[in-house]
Formats: sequence, C-alpha cells, structure tokens
Amino acid sequence: MELADGRMQPQAKELEEVVLGALMLEKDAYPLVSEILHPESFYETKHQLIYKAITELAFNQRPVDILTVTEQLKTDGVLEEVGGAYYVSQLSSLVTSAAHIEYHARIIAQKYLARELINFSGIIATKAYDETIDVDDLMQEAEGSLFGISQKNLKKDYTQINPIIDDAYEQLKKAAARADGLSGIESGFHTLDKVTSGWQNSDLVIIAARPAMGKTAFVLSMVKNISVDQRMPAAMFSLEMSNVQLVNRLISNVCEIPSEKIKSGQLAPYEWQQLDYKLKDLIDAPLYIDDTPSLSVFELRTKARRLVREHGVKIIVIDYLQLMNANGMNSGSRQEEVSTISRSLKGLAKELCIPIIALSQLNRSVETRDPKEGKRPQLSDLRESGAIEQDADMVCFIHRPEYYKIYEDDQGNDLKGLAEIIIAKHRNGATADVRLRFKGEFIKFMNIDDEQVLQMDGHSEVMESKMNDDSVPPFIASNIPPQNGSAFGTPTNEVPF
Repeated sequence: MELADGRMQPQAKELEEVVLGALMLEKDAYPLVSEILHPESFYETKHQLIYKAITELAFNQRPVDILTVTEQLKTDGVLEEVGGAYYVSQLSSLVTSAAHIEYHARIIAQKYLARELINFSGIIATKAYDETIDVDDLMQEAEGSLFGISQKNLKKDYTQINPIIDDAYEQLKKAAARADGLSGIESGFHTLDKVTSGWQNSDLVIIAARPAMGKTAFVLSMVKNISVDQRMPAAMFSLEMSNVQLVNRLISNVCEIPSEKIKSGQLAPYEWQQLDYKLKDLIDAPLYIDDTPSLSVFELRTKARRLVREHGVKIIVIDYLQLMNANGMNSGSRQEEVSTISRSLKGLAKELCIPIIALSQLNRSVETRDPKEGKRPQLSDLRESGAIEQDADMVCFIHRPEYYKIYEDDQGNDLKGLAEIIIAKHRNGATADVRLRFKGEFIKFMNIDDEQVLQMDGHSEVMESKMNDDSVPPFIASNIPPQNGSAFGTPTNEVPF
C-alpha cells in the first residue's frame, strides 16, 4: 500500500514470512514472540490470518506445525484466502531454525507502530481541515488515540534477580546511612514518616476525605515541608484552584498569617513585616504548579515526564483525582473512567520511579453514620470506584473529629484542633492512626510537638501574642514598613504576587 505522496508504508514482508515459517518449524518458538506480536502487527492480511491460527492453536495447547496450522485455517474458513496449503508449506521452507525469531519479531512490531502513527497523523490532519469539528474535541481525541498507540509499544522485559538484589541492597545502605532511618521522601510529619518510612518511589498514595476536612491544606503543608524546607523539587497539579489561589494558601501557611487577611490584603504593619521576612523562604523554592482544569491522563503523563527530566522533580501531587478525565480512552462510564485514571497514575508512578500523591473525594456514607461511631471514613467510602483502593499502594484518610462536634475521645482526651491521618491501606507496611495539629486559620497541618517548640521560642511568643493586637511589637518598631505598603512596596489593599 502506497501513501499519498507515493511512498510505501513501513513493512517487512520477508521477515513476516520468516517468522511465520519459524513458528511452524520450532515447537518452542511461539512463547518467544507471543508478547511482542499480535495478528494486526503483520502487514499482509494473509499473514495476519496465519498468525491468528497459530495463536489459537497455542492457546488451546495444541502443537503448531504445517499440518495443524493448515487444518486450523480450514476450520476458520480462510485457507484459500491465505493462498492454500501450498503457501503455508512454502513458509517453512524459507528458514532452517528459529534462532533469530525474537529479533525479527521486534522489527515487525516496530514497523506496525510506525504504520499506526502514520494512519493516526493522517486522520487527525484530515479532521483538522474540517471546520465543523471542534478543535478542543479533536485535541482530546488525538490525545486518547496517541495514548492508545503508546500502550501498544514494546513492554519492559524481565530481569534476572542479581541486579535487582544489588539495587535493593544499595537502597538499604542509603536508608541505614540516614539518621532518621527513612528510605523515602520525608513528608515533614515525623510520626507519619515513622509508619511509612517516607513516601516511597513508584508508590501511588491516595489521600481521601470529605469536603472541608483539609485535603489541600494537608498536601500544601507537606509540599511546603518537602520543597521549601528540604529544597527537594516537587510538582503540584491543581485542578480545583488557580495557581494564585494555591500560592495565597501557601503564603498563609508559611507566613502564618490568617488566610482571610491574605485574601483581603488588610494586614497590620507587623504582619507586613512578618510577610516580608518569611516570604523569602518561598522565593526560588523548587516547586512547580500546574492549574490546568480537567487535566487528562495523557496531558499529565507528558508534563510529568518533562518535569522529572528537566527539573528533577522527586514527587508529584494531584488535587484531585475525580476532576481528571480520560478523554479518548473509550471509557464506558464514569466509574470505568476513574478506574482508568487510577490505573494510569499507578503506571506513571512506576515508570517515573517517584511517589505520586493523589487526593480523592469520599462518598456521603460517612455523613450518615452515628456520631457515636466517630464518623471515621472507611475504604468502602472511596468515591466512584473500588479500583482506587485496588491500585493504590497506600490509602490515607483525613479525619477531624472537631468538624463533627466531637471534642473528646473515649479516654476524655481533648480533640480540639487535632486531625487524624488514618492509614487504612499500606501495601508495604503497617496501618496506623497518626495525630497532627490543624491550624485552620493558617491552612496548615503541623506536628503536635512543633507547637510546643513554638511556645518555647521567646521570639515566636511575642509574634504570637501580638497576632491579634493593633499595637506594634517592640522588636520591629524601628523598622515599620510604610502604611501604604510592605517592604516590597505592595499597597495594603492588594495581595503580594
């Protein structure tokens, strides 16, 4: 078949004949190519039919040779279509062994992928000329089709255990060399890190909660710990909020200024000073934010690969999973689409060898539970798809009893301002409940012992005591910024950035 410009489509007719002949000559040849070739991989239609017959024989554990293949083609009613018994017998006469069959099969597979790309580009080009087709819909279709072709690419081969042992041993030595004994990326929450040993490479971690529990606040606090404090490159895909809204929350978190004041810009003079002093920690932080709405799986894969390759990103956060889409991937229902998304995220985490943290919503069943039961979320509460639970290496729930007006636990301990991180599934470790302090006014999660350290710091005591005071702390009285702006010159009725 020729292309429109007179060129022939990529093909390897002679290799197709050689491979089919070798399959009928050597009884152990089929397992070598079964994961590489499919009937559609062959260019010639008759070769597709012959390979399909061979596949059927192998699937039914019957011998594969000239006679059995001929009989199978006759049963399928296509023997004459492929050229009769004579053509089948001629194929085996072209080879003497199956020594290079795997190498030949990979060439055939590459030619097939090249043809698929040519056909794909031709279809998209034709539709692009059609002014009745919406360009956004066409782009989504193109993304889905290209993703489908990429999935047909050659799979990673198996590896003998020795090099894997070497890799595992190196990781063990690195973990042993760390004072904290962690093998993954620190979240900055010490008790949580002890249970998880840090976020592990290749893991898909789901952080789930009902609305208003603080999902975004939790991952923002975590990203701040990773990217700002540890200076480790991180990326956050925010499908719910704009990048400015996200950064405003981060400013409130880092500078410990109430979020309402950050929105309104009505900061007291000492708060402008505090903002200017602490904001420098955020500047030049290796944090990359993408606020593309309704992000598709294909877009995420493309952007994530570039972030890892160009910026060395070590962890990716997605806020949140249910707002993603799998357009062009032929999902029959929303549940199937969410299943496809979660499966793709797990595959991406393995491919990039980094942890991916994805936020998820819970269904309403939590709200219907008796308050005496604590309204604690369960794995069955994951919204829209049980596949999320299946694909995730770890599932964590955020639970704030105070939100449900539960102020004490069974032992009478005060639960005000406390949040529980419930590790409900942990594929490579133990499950546990971890308590953190939640500062709603600063959109911030923190270690419980961090608050004690804060109270012991005399400088912080002064700042904390004056937070809601109109007077100016004495230690900054000599350096008050102009009343119409901060040290950066920003008017008080505007938000920096």
